[in-house]
Amino acid sequence: MFPYKITDSLLLDKIFYMDFYSNMVLLGFLVIMGFFLALDLGIFHKKDHEIGFKEAAIWTGIWIFLALVAFVLIYFFGNEIHGMKNLEEVKAKIQEYGHPIANQLQGVSDAQAVSIYRKNLAFEFLTGYLVEYSLSIDNIFVIILIFYSFGIEKKYYHRVLFWGILGAVVMRFLFIFLFSALIHRFEWILLLFGLFLIFTGIKMFAERNKNKKIDTKNHPVIRFTARYFAVDKDYTGHNFFIRKNGKLFITSLMIILLIVEFSDVIFAVDSIPAIFSITKDPYIVYFSNIFAIIGLRSLFFLLINVMNKFRFLHIGLSLLLVFVGVKMSLPFLPFTKGFHISTLHSLYIILAILAVSILVSVIIPENKRQTEINH
Repeated sequence: MFPYKITDSLLLDKIFYMDFYSNMVLLGFLVIMGFFLALDLGIFHKKDHEIGFKEAAIWTGIWIFLALVAFVLIYFFGNEIHGMKNLEEVKAKIQEYGHPIANQLQGVSDAQAVSIYRKNLAFEFLTGYLVEYSLSIDNIFVIILIFYSFGIEKKYYHRVLFWGILGAVVMRFLFIFLFSALIHRFEWILLLFGLFLIFTGIKMFAERNKNKKIDTKNHPVIRFTARYFAVDKDYTGHNFFIRKNGKLFITSLMIILLIVEFSDVIFAVDSIPAIFSITKDPYIVYFSNIFAIIGLRSLFFLLINVMNKFRFLHIGLSLLLVFVGVKMSLPFLPFTKGFHISTLHSLYIILAILAVSILVSVIIPENKRQTEINH
């Protein structure tokens, strides 16, 4: 299946092997997402304006609803992603992507096997979506810090986020399918990423109260653009490029967009392996990933006014990273070799971590208002 076929051929051959059926599903998904994004920018946000809490809440609800619609579609038709029709095809796909349901297929009919497969696939999507959506909160803190540091006008927030996330859709495609190819060629790499996620979670916990700042003069993106491009630092409009005296300049807003894209690349190093701890099916990883990052824009505007109310959320996110890191590592450790945590159990644990961190934040609020963004 795309992006490769499991053979003894080179990794490059695997990446470029195309399965027409599965890729039609992927193409259809991208067309639908493109339609909603065009609708968003071309009609609902055609004019630059500051997005308030109410509008952000409505759009957050819309994107979450669409993700739940996708969950329902996968629950009832998920086998169609790879064209699964019978028990043997289901077993082959389970072996290929390591779905933790092999022990449920003893003595079942073709229809029952397909039903078990698609239901598990749906919960893998939902769990992956929840992981990515939760971890994107940490990315939101970084984006807020970027916007505050550069003093960008609030009416341009949505424009920068829209194009930033559109770029993320493309980059995530490359990251996810390349990472999937690496897993199938070098499965032990999951242990390395699992240990990395555990380290990242511990580091996030240790630095939860540390105030971070964006260097607006020496950031690597700023140094790169200043060296290779003509930059108009005085322009304050909404364009990313302007032309003066026949010469093309990039604007400060474009530099901010590039910094947001750069931060998303760093963020993806954590979030993409985290979802691969839930499922190794690159299609489900990509679908859940894209639904989450597209919903990040509205979530950004929803959280920007209430982010300081959830002071224990960073602790919850650090625990979430440690959990998915442990889950990813367990099958490779000598004393837990072959041990798997089921998709539903993973979902329950992740929901519990997030719910407790939010609930404790509400029950034990801060004594005094913060004046700086904590990250």
